[in-house]
Amino acid sequence: MPNRRPKLELLGSSASPEEAAAVIAAVEQFLRQTAPPVAAPDEGPSPWVRTAMIEGVEREPPQRWI
Repeated sequence: MPNRRPKLELLGSSASPEEAAAVIAAVEQFLRQTAPPVAAPDEGPSPWVRTAMIEGVEREPPQRWI
């Protein structure tokens, strides 16, 4: 999976390195806390649908009366 985390950098600031690190850490924490939840993996068809598909495949072809 590719790394989609943005590279944060504080430019043009008169902050000390410790202050800049604190600001970046706060922004990263905010991004983690407000990120959307990870989507659940696709589980495939429900057991009912799967059974119906299997029965449809295994069923004999319809009888023709004519």
